[in-house]
Amino acid sequence: MNITLIGMAGAGKSTIGIELAKHYNYTFIDNDTLIEQSQGHTIQHIINEVGEREFLKIEEEAVLQMGDLTDTIIAPGGSIIYIPKVMDYLKSISTLIFIDTPYEVIQKRVNPSSRGVIGLKNKSLNEVYIERLPLYNQYADIQIPCPENTSIQEIMQTIQEKLHHHKSQ
Repeated sequence: MNITLIGMAGAGKSTIGIELAKHYNYTFIDNDTLIEQSQGHTIQHIINEVGEREFLKIEEEAVLQMGDLTDTIIAPGGSIIYIPKVMDYLKSISTLIFIDTPYEVIQKRVNPSSRGVIGLKNKSLNEVYIERLPLYNQYADIQIPCPENTSIQEIMQTIQEKLHHHKSQ
């Protein structure tokens, strides 16, 4: 079984993903890190250089080239939600968990001038958040609310309970 964590930049996908991978003894893949390593630049630099549309193609290619995965936690970038082909692929190979972190928390964690977030060219971070929220909910198999001051242990427990319930359906 694979698990894909979806949500905004700053939602906690990588932090939660690393903990889930340890807990289940799975492999952890941070798609943004893979892209940065293959391109030799930060996500923000890549977006600035090639533009948002071209970056989405790079992101799509990175996910579709991951190969056959088993027992893997995948943390793609938050903009992956804009690529239906990739979302359908991820849904076919994994359980999609939406890390639903409130905007107020995202706003504290994300510096829009240095964090590569697709959509910020013409919109505020809040507008991007509002635009993406229904897409994350649409694709998610499981939603995990992550209000401020929720501990990683509480989040892990909720994920485990909801995964168990999801598998038994």
